Amino acid sequence: MKLSVLATAVTLAVTGQVATAQSGAEKKRQATLEVVEVTARRTTENLQEVPVSVTSLGAEALNSAGVSVLTEVQQFSPNTTLQNSRGTNSTLTAFIRGVGQQDPLWGYEPGVGIYIDDVYMARPQGAVLDLLNVERIEVLRGPQGTLYGKNTIGGAVKYVTKRMSGDANAQVDVTVGSYGQQDLKLTAELPLVKDKAYLGLGYADLSRDGFGEYLIIADSMGYQDPENYNKDLTAMRATLELTPTDNLFIQLAYDQTEDDSNAKGGYRLLPSLLTNAPVPGSVFDSYTSMPTDNYVELKGFSLTAEWNVSDELTVKYIGASRESYSDTNIDFDNTPLDIFDVPAFYDDENTSHEVQFSYAKEGYSVVGGIYNYDGESCGHFDAILGFLGRAAYGALGATGLTREVTGCNNSKSTAVYAQSSIELNDQWSVTIGARYTEEEKEAFVKNGVNLSNVYPSSGWIPGYVRPATAVFPQVLGRDTNGDGVLDAPKSEDWSRVTPRVGVEYQMDDQTMIYASYGQGFKSGTFNPRATINERAADPEIVDSLEVGIKKDWGASLRTNVTVFTIDHQDRQYITVTPDPNDPTALNQNLGNIKGSTVDGLEAEIVWAASDALSIDVALGILDGKIENDPTIAAPLVGLSNTPDYTLNVGATYYFDTAMGNFTARANYYYRDDYILFEDSDLLAQDGYGMVNLGLTWESPNGDVYGGLYVKNATDEEYMVGGYNFVGVAADGSYLPGLGGDQTLVSYYGDPRTVHLNFGYRF
Repeated sequence: MKLSVLATAVTLAVTGQVATAQSGAEKKRQATLEVVEVTARRTTENLQEVPVSVTSLGAEALNSAGVSVLTEVQQFSPNTTLQNSRGTNSTLTAFIRGVGQQDPLWGYEPGVGIYIDDVYMARPQGAVLDLLNVERIEVLRGPQGTLYGKNTIGGAVKYVTKRMSGDANAQVDVTVGSYGQQDLKLTAELPLVKDKAYLGLGYADLSRDGFGEYLIIADSMGYQDPENYNKDLTAMRATLELTPTDNLFIQLAYDQTEDDSNAKGGYRLLPSLLTNAPVPGSVFDSYTSMPTDNYVELKGFSLTAEWNVSDELTVKYIGASRESYSDTNIDFDNTPLDIFDVPAFYDDENTSHEVQFSYAKEGYSVVGGIYNYDGESCGHFDAILGFLGRAAYGALGATGLTREVTGCNNSKSTAVYAQSSIELNDQWSVTIGARYTEEEKEAFVKNGVNLSNVYPSSGWIPGYVRPATAVFPQVLGRDTNGDGVLDAPKSEDWSRVTPRVGVEYQMDDQTMIYASYGQGFKSGTFNPRATINERAADPEIVDSLEVGIKKDWGASLRTNVTVFTIDHQDRQYITVTPDPNDPTALNQNLGNIKGSTVDGLEAEIVWAASDALSIDVALGILDGKIENDPTIAAPLVGLSNTPDYTLNVGATYYFDTAMGNFTARANYYYRDDYILFEDSDLLAQDGYGMVNLGLTWESPNGDVYGGLYVKNATDEEYMVGGYNFVGVAADGSYLPGLGGDQTLVSYYGDPRTVHLNFGYRF
């Protein structure tokens, strides 16, 4: 779909809606639109004055819709995918405008940046955030390479927490619901020194039984919790806010999350060739030969200091230190046999420092800064092909077969950036910005084979003791003393200038038209599964052209529409394929293909039909194409996790009674067809629609509140992840893949749930 065609379609669509909406506004003159503030350009601005395609959801909107976890935000942002990754509750798969990262293994960089109060979340593990003390969530679509830097080539998601109100208060929030859901959230604010120092605390304990169960667990595993898709999570946050002078604000924050939910088991779409266990009757049921344990922990400190030097100049420092750890059990084949099992752990830590300044005078503003990031991302997994090993090498005394991989990808990044907005006259303004980034990476991989089943540590399964030397190492680089650790890791560095140029035309007080060009940069990386001494993959570059119009039609109708085209160059291409001549091989291709293009449209419409009723629409349209590249093993068939259409239509109705204020909310969300992997359409999700309902209440004095919510009311089944290790013959029949079985497995989003919420403010 060409950009000119989209522009014409937008003009016709908006023009057609105006007459109807204006007549409605004339009848309902008392209806008014909300002024929405965002920090998309690192300063607080009115949404309608920001020349960026951005969705902002405040605390009230999130509450009325019953949004409790970050992944639910995808419904309200066009052309956005935020979903749980395969195998865990806490790992995030994020795509915006067809750009993201499918594989969550250490060393791979995301394509969508996740931020908590301007602190970058470097890894997808633990990035499925439960909402606690949130003020708003912003979704910035399109590359944000100037103000936000590397790894925001698809966009950025900002989680903004509430600042202290200044008064001592506390709040308790309890939720009960389907599948034994029991959630408890506690928040409190305490003034330590009046008008100078405040302490804030937040705690959440979130639990739920499984949507399904493990039907068979291998006898060798001992007792295991059979719940599948359960939830067992605790989170806490402590914040100290200081205002020593009128122009200085300091915030010190600590947060920690522990997720003890079980590892998720996938649903076999094909019967196993090696077991007689039938395909489960429910998509949430599974089989496993592994422990069902799973653990994710993330924690971090952050320090923010904001100094208002003058009415025009503000200087801000943002520093953070974060770390995360997870161990998990992923049964790829989802059978009671050890056909293809992967126990793994990941360990990540990073520090970042940013000094930022913003200067604004009449007709001119600039935001700039210096950013430094230093991170270490390590991991270890054992790909256990035990059944295959015993069959192929049993005569040699093999008790299994394990491909073991251990490694680290360490990253250092420094950037300098500035972006300025200049008013040429009362109507015309321009935006000019650029960011210079220097990136250095070093990596090592230890990759080897053992003819037995090997686990990451002793006690991983009952009675298991890990051998002192578990594998025969094949390492990338030199290993002179034979300990499996490189003397000198591989390293490579890159640098890039990512510009942004835009022009804005303020047609009248309620209409802004803008056009912009922006570029994004995603870091190059080394292959964490490498079996040969290979070079790093080059960085990905995204060039984006965007034209938008933001308009308020009087006081009751708002239409924000954007058309865009993306040129995604040097896309990193990752696939894991078996070698038919070597059953011990677990080969991975990692490199760059020519790229892809995406043309698209995004429309967000809000109509305040009356004082009581508001209607909102979010529409996304994408047309993506991947360039043919003869260097890849399998032709790419489409963009993963990227439907051609997304649509959300919602209505919110407010009404007052003697018992208090009520808000009724309903929305219909539709996602068109999409595939999970770019090199295969075997895991394809048909288009589906989802209905969500909510009714919230607040007492007349505001101290008591509650809500009743129905999510996925029609109980739709939809894929959010999967594994594809199956061959396809010329006649379309399936062939055994890695491990010797037909492993085609999918994971699913939440079924229908109902929950009741109750809270009290002290």
